[in-house]
Amino acid sequence: MQQKLQVLGMVCPFPLIEAKEAIKTINSGDELVIDFDCTQATESIPRWAAEDGHSITNYEQLDDASWTITVKKK
Repeated sequence: MQQKLQVLGMVCPFPLIEAKEAIKTINSGDELVIDFDCTQATESIPRWAAEDGHSITNYEQLDDASWTITVKKK
């Protein structure tokens, strides 16, 4: 199952804070799709996912200043 998290327009660290809250609401093995446009989150979200033991199943740049990343909950 996938849950989408739209944090476009939010400045850091809010995309990461929202992602940490959202991941708590999904089951292990489910995926959280995060759409964001904060450059710092391109590093902070993958780092947090790795530190917490989650895996990244998709990570792509959508345009000049927005990205999507899919985090699979451990």
